[in-house]
Amino acid sequence: MSFIIDASIVAGIAFGEAPIAKVAFAFERLAVSEALAPILFFFEVRNALAVNERRGRATQQGSNEFLRRLVRLPIRFAPLPDDDVLMALARKHRLTIYDAAYLELAVREGLPLATLDRALEKAAVAEGVALFGA
Repeated sequence: MSFIIDASIVAGIAFGEAPIAKVAFAFERLAVSEALAPILFFFEVRNALAVNERRGRATQQGSNEFLRRLVRLPIRFAPLPDDDVLMALARKHRLTIYDAAYLELAVREGLPLATLDRALEKAAVAEGVALFGA
């Protein structure tokens, strides 16, 4: 296991946005090792695709193709977190529960966190979590 992956890392790829070094590095690493994500990653990615289809930034065909590629990546889903730890992190850093789930997993596993979310990065640094690709 090499890192915790946040849905923000894959979202830019799905919508053909300009390449970001951190995203490219994460996909390079996935070619040789596995990433870990909370189960909500599954839903977040699909929600981003559905929302962007409604906004005209993605097509159903494009979303389906992206998902076919995504499921082939070595991303494993982690067991659910401890409620007390999750809630404490969300409160302490004023994060959504969704973002706190990524942080909790990085703390629990002692792995670097790959994210493009600035608030989550700041909270990770405060908790002593390494940032992937930093």
